[in-house]
Amino acid sequence: MPEYSLTVNGSHRRVDVPADTPLLWVLRDELELTGTKYGCGSGQCGSCTVLLDGSVTLACVLPIENVGDRAVQTIEGLSDDRSHPVQRAWLEVDVPQCGWCQPGQIMTAAALLAQHPDPTDEQIDEWMSPVLCRCGTYNRCRKAIHVAAQEGGR
Repeated sequence: MPEYSLTVNGSHRRVDVPADTPLLWVLRDELELTGTKYGCGSGQCGSCTVLLDGSVTLACVLPIENVGDRAVQTIEGLSDDRSHPVQRAWLEVDVPQCGWCQPGQIMTAAALLAQHPDPTDEQIDEWMSPVLCRCGTYNRCRKAIHVAAQEGGR
């Protein structure tokens, strides 16, 4: 099996997995970073969203061989203590219900705020629409993003 060297949440890690192993399973099974969720396995729901060099990426459809030397950030890498503005806003607004989509929602919101520090509702809707929420917490997500933006969101 080939060995891959990754930078995940600022730490250099090595894994021995088949080249076609999705990044999601490397994170969850090999590196024990279980915050990134498996939803659909086909890139349709967004629950598996991570940031790859700061860009929203669906970990369930990205083979490990295509990660290369780009930095991977998972929800565990936002902060050690839920102090990231998006995490604080999520708690303040009480966004989650079942919680399954929340890592994908939070990572997407963090990427949005990094590029658009004071997003409009239209920008929020556009960025957040790929992450499906079966509980329908979209309005609370939008509100939390505005709260995080007011706090400096990055």
